[in-house]
Parts: sequence; C-alpha cells; structure tokens
Amino acid sequence: MTGIGESVVIDRDAFAALLQALVDDGRELLGPTVRDGAIVLDTLRGIDDLPRGIGDDQAPGHYRLRARGDHALFGYAASPHSWKRELLPPRVPLVQIRRRARDLGFEAAPSGARRVAFIGARACEIAAIGIQDRVLRDGVHSDPDYRTRRDQVFVLAVHCGSPAGTCFCVSMDTGPRARGGYDLAATELVEGGHRFVVEVGTIAGGAILESVTSRAPAVHDTAAALAVTDAAATQMGRTMQTQGLRDALMANLEHPRWQAVGDRCLGCANCTMSCPTCFCTSIEDTTDLSGDSATRTRRWDSCFTADFAYVHGGSARPSLRARYRQWLTHKLATWHDQFETSGCVGCGRCITWCPVGIDLTEEVAAIRTPPPEVHHG
Repeated sequence: MTGIGESVVIDRDAFAALLQALVDDGRELLGPTVRDGAIVLDTLRGIDDLPRGIGDDQAPGHYRLRARGDHALFGYAASPHSWKRELLPPRVPLVQIRRRARDLGFEAAPSGARRVAFIGARACEIAAIGIQDRVLRDGVHSDPDYRTRRDQVFVLAVHCGSPAGTCFCVSMDTGPRARGGYDLAATELVEGGHRFVVEVGTIAGGAILESVTSRAPAVHDTAAALAVTDAAATQMGRTMQTQGLRDALMANLEHPRWQAVGDRCLGCANCTMSCPTCFCTSIEDTTDLSGDSATRTRRWDSCFTADFAYVHGGSARPSLRARYRQWLTHKLATWHDQFETSGCVGCGRCITWCPVGIDLTEEVAAIRTPPPEVHHG
C-alpha cells in the first residue's frame, strides 16, 4: 500500500475509479458541479458530474463561468458554496418537545451525520475546516453535531492551479498547495496527457488509492505538479499585508474609513454566509398549530443582522459602520486573541459575493493608512 507522504500518478479513468472506490466504501460523494450558472457543491454520481472544461471569472461583486478550452475537471477557483454547509448546516433541529398526558417529553433530533467524501477541497477550504475544527470540535465547548459530522468525512483535496481575481490565500499562508488536513491530495495536470499526481495523507487514503491502477511519478510529473501551484501563487488577484495587522486594526477603531464602508454596506450578510469560517448561529423555537409539539432549531445568523447584537433596550451595534467594524476586526484581529489564528483564509468569497463589491483587502489597506489631518484656520 502507498504510504503516508508518498505519491502516485493516475489517469482520468483511474480517477473515475477512485471516486467509485469511495462510493463502494459506503461514502456519498460531495463535490463541484455546474448548476444555475455557478459551480456549486452538491452530491456527485461520479466523474461525469464534475465541471469539465469550465472555469470562472471573479471580481468584486462579479461571478461568471467561462469555457477553459481544455478538459480540466478542477479548473476553477472558490465556488459560492463552502464545506461549512455540510459540517455546520444552515439549519439543524436540536430537540423536539412533545406534550404528554402529565408532563413534557424531550426527544433529541437524530444526527444528520453521514459518511461523505469531500471531492476537490482546496487548500484555503481545508484551512477553513481546520479553523472551524479548532472552534467547534477541539475547543473547550465542543459542538456534538459538528464533531459527529466531521468524524465521518474523507477529504480528497485538489491543489489549486486557477486562482480568481479575488483570491489572496498566499497572503494568509493557506495555499495554493494544501499542507495537510486531507486523506488524499491531487494535482491535476492537463498538458502532456490528462493525469493526476496524488499524495497520500492518511492510512485511509492509502487504502482507497490501493484499489485503482497507478504508477510511480516520473521526475517530470513531480516537477509539473509543483509548477502548477508555484504558478498559482504568482497569480493571486489580491494581496493583504498581515504583519502587525491585529494591532493596526485595534489602534484605528475610529478611523473615518469605517464610516465610508458603512455607508456602502447593505447589511445583507452575504459575506458571512459565503465565508467558510464564520460560525455565528441563533436559536429559534417553533410550535405546531395544536400547541402539543415544539421544535428548537439552530440556524445560521450573522453579525450584520440588526437583531444579532440586540440586548435589553436596543442593539449594541445599531449602525452598519459598527457591524462592519465588528466583523472585520473579529475576523482579522480578535480572532487571534480567541483562537490563536486569523479567521480569514483568503478565499475571496466575501469580495466576490458582496453586491456592492466591498473588498476587505482594500478596506484593510485604507485603515492602515493614517487619515488626513484636518487643519483648522
């Protein structure tokens, strides 16, 4: 069996067989597919559901698919969806309460966990999963639903070779090549024959890889695989200076740029919904018409919603200026204080899916710049 850290080369047919081997192992395939004019993450039946020859163009507030002119299966950047949708679903029933003859009965909701394989996870997304693991699985207050779902996941990563105009994973030191957190990691090569250089990350990954036809990588295979991510690292659409960033943000809480961005922000929460690390949730209770049954549900929420910071007497952050400042300073500054890491992985989703094209890298650069002095005559 191919050992951890070793690599093999497989062709397109063997990659299809690899996906089938995961299905035969009892796993549901979740990966990229084209739907409604976007590359989304959904259930896959096999290799034919992957976005063959499809890439994307991304810019602030802009997303379009395009034909690549080749047969690459993973020639796109971050999709609108992240794996957060599977590990921390938008809605999760927690408990159901039923009225009985003399008391109330409490029934825990059944676990939604299932054996799945994440197909095509990128380095930035694996880094995001690692951040959520730190918060929701490995922290002092572990979330049992997240932990159960996470334990059932097999990760087949694909190193990124096609960054978008909104990507800045190099600045965040999270990509474009994944350094861990996967069972198998593939680099797709389309020149000189469509093939994949596949690295083994775990014993489980090696066992699955054993079931398909492979060969040892030649020197040119290894060089070509490294060249893919080396080139991607030079093609980032955005950059962000991270050195001293925490202190710079916390020292500029009254910078006039906060008001400027607050005036543009719609408070739609697209940035937090598309972000692969944001984990804010709320609890809601609903009852049936008879009043005999009630369900408590956890759902996604956002620090951009008006009620999220509501306390008795009003909201602690009533303005969009305050809400944007809370989001950005938490993501890039106080997240370090809480979790010893940044809350941003540089995937660029918050830039692409902002309806008014707010670019957090641009905002950070502006806030780092001292405001102009006001001279009174």
